[in-house]
Amino acid sequence: MSERGVPAGLETGRSESGSVPGWIVMTFRVLATLLLVLIFVQPVLAGLFITGNVTMLSLHSANATVIDLVSLFLVIAGILVWRPGRGGARLMVLSIVMFVLIAAQTGFGFARSLAFHIPLGVLLFTGAVMLTIRAYQPMVAADRAAAPDAVSSLAVGETA
Repeated sequence: MSERGVPAGLETGRSESGSVPGWIVMTFRVLATLLLVLIFVQPVLAGLFITGNVTMLSLHSANATVIDLVSLFLVIAGILVWRPGRGGARLMVLSIVMFVLIAAQTGFGFARSLAFHIPLGVLLFTGAVMLTIRAYQPMVAADRAAAPDAVSSLAVGETA
């Protein structure tokens, strides 16, 4: 309990264990899993289109739009893990990289540039798997005050 009678962790949004707040972690995990499932569905829809079901191309396109939106929300969730959650920046950076690659993938798809669209799709699936695995690893808030960076230590005259 704090001085004002508020349970520990509720004032700052951080738990006593120093982990990233649960709602941020759960949001990131749900979005990463959803992105993985949506990216997994894309080649299935494309394959059904190739076998002659022409309506699958419109579903492939609509799914691409949903993937674009989910990847944008994932970037926002990554920022929340990093800043208010005080977690590492790695998930935010991975989310931004995925967002940029997904935007390029959508552009290549609408331009019908299959020479780039198909290999990039394989790369995106691999990236989505890696991002989802990383999202389910424990997220501990970084204690930046307790671990000064090397530059500030060297400025005081200490050696690394």
